[in-house]
Amino acid sequence: MISRRDFLQTSMAAAALYGGSGFGNWGRLAAQQSLTQSKLLEFDTFGNVSLIHVTDIHAQLKPIFFREPEINIGVGANRGHVPHVTGADFRKLYGINDGSASAYALSYNDFSALAKGYGRVGGLDRVATVVNHIRSERPDALFLDGGDTWHGSYTCHHTAGQDMVNVMNTLRPDAMTFHWEFTLGSDRVNEIVENLPFAALGQNIFDSEWDEPTEMFPPYKFFETGGVKVAVIGQAFPYMPIANPGWMFPEYSFGIRDENMQVMVDEVRAQGAELVVCLSHNGFDVDKQMAGIVTGIDVILSGHTHDALPEPVLVGKTVIVASGSNGKFVSRIDLDVRYGQMMGFRHKLIPIFSDVITPDPEVAKVIDLQRAPYETKLNEVIGQTADDQTLFRRGNFNGTWDDLICNALIEERETDIALSPGVRWGPSILPGQDITREDIWNVTSMSYGEAYKIEMTGEFLHVVLEDVADNLFNPDPYYQQGGDMVRVGGLGYRIDINKPQGRRITEMTLLKTGKKIDPARTYSVAGWASVNEGTEGPKIWDVVENHIRKQGIVSLDPNNSVEVIGA
Repeated sequence: MISRRDFLQTSMAAAALYGGSGFGNWGRLAAQQSLTQSKLLEFDTFGNVSLIHVTDIHAQLKPIFFREPEINIGVGANRGHVPHVTGADFRKLYGINDGSASAYALSYNDFSALAKGYGRVGGLDRVATVVNHIRSERPDALFLDGGDTWHGSYTCHHTAGQDMVNVMNTLRPDAMTFHWEFTLGSDRVNEIVENLPFAALGQNIFDSEWDEPTEMFPPYKFFETGGVKVAVIGQAFPYMPIANPGWMFPEYSFGIRDENMQVMVDEVRAQGAELVVCLSHNGFDVDKQMAGIVTGIDVILSGHTHDALPEPVLVGKTVIVASGSNGKFVSRIDLDVRYGQMMGFRHKLIPIFSDVITPDPEVAKVIDLQRAPYETKLNEVIGQTADDQTLFRRGNFNGTWDDLICNALIEERETDIALSPGVRWGPSILPGQDITREDIWNVTSMSYGEAYKIEMTGEFLHVVLEDVADNLFNPDPYYQQGGDMVRVGGLGYRIDINKPQGRRITEMTLLKTGKKIDPARTYSVAGWASVNEGTEGPKIWDVVENHIRKQGIVSLDPNNSVEVIGA
């Protein structure tokens, strides 16, 4: 009899082969002008259990453009390993041809040119079509949402998340977990969760007063599918009160709580679980580390860091799946579960090419109903990108959207320096494209969007940069507690990512004078998304809109203000 280890190794090779041929085949299909919905959805049904995974939708109801990161640096044991591989190195790793549909979907090179050929991605009506197709082949497939769903757009902000709740209820997921949802405030989150027709899971969501699990967010739920007893354990974003304003949800505490995760895994196994799935919003590197500590998890569906990987990563006996963001991908994972254990799997990362996949009419109607009261505001054109200007966000240190936001803060708030949070969400804008109010809100929408103006000493600026850098480049993933590096305007610096905290940031320079930042001097600083209660200032979306109106045509100078050492 073949051992479980041999089964897993064999199936991993098969999955890699399937993912490689299926994913790389997009490029060949496109070259033959036959990139079709049926080909994108083609899948050899396998085993007896199917999982469907989406994550980090960030309230993107409609098709968008989304550029993948150019810089994604790994540190410590994760240096040089996916997802910290980008561009040509990524394409070489997965056998992706330059200029192919796969290259457009998964890497940043020639993004604007390829986007004009392959079109927009995402749209929850297209996601619905994919989910429905999988359900037609496997009616009891489990559809799982990794969170960051009720946040990130004009309509989501103005309906306090109700637009996304209504649309996702139509898609009928079986469970979800959480992160940005909590920035709606705990009262609103509780109100929504009490009425959800599916499970809201979080083994690490505790009552902050009693330090015990909450009734509102159970740790797990059992499902019977394909004759298999499946336990889905939720893992919300662990660092909510650090990365986001804790005063918005004071009755809850979070944390990784891997010891409790082990207790939950053992508990569901004792109750007969044959397959254990962790629906996670940890971030990929944290999930890898947790998989090496907690035993008994078969599959981790990873979220938070927006990584899209065409093949799963295996840590011990745990399969980790990364499904991208913004509704750009849907992952399908078929598993062969026998004798109370996972014997093998097959996986496909399905790209949502919006011009290829037919919208589901029911979900399209629901989406239009959510947007109808706001269409005039959403579609108002505020400016336009220059013919050579792409606006994008993803990357460890800067994106052109953030350069534009920082410029707006400096000009509109009349400061020396601007700081913009290193969030990962936000679609891209192509050269020569209109910039609408909706586009601005897609990269700024949040419940604490005040654009503050304060005085900071050079010493305190250094402390801020060092603190954020450690959240990103601490070699222990469990201490990586935020997004990407804080974006800066009017300020240059050098960072050595391999230095310890307090010694990474040097050569801080005020760009308008070329002089080094004086630790004892005070500088005027504008920023937004402060986690401090009572922050005052105009809303960031108004600041950016005013700036773009004045610019008319948006054209940005190249940003070379950050020198990275040790990458």
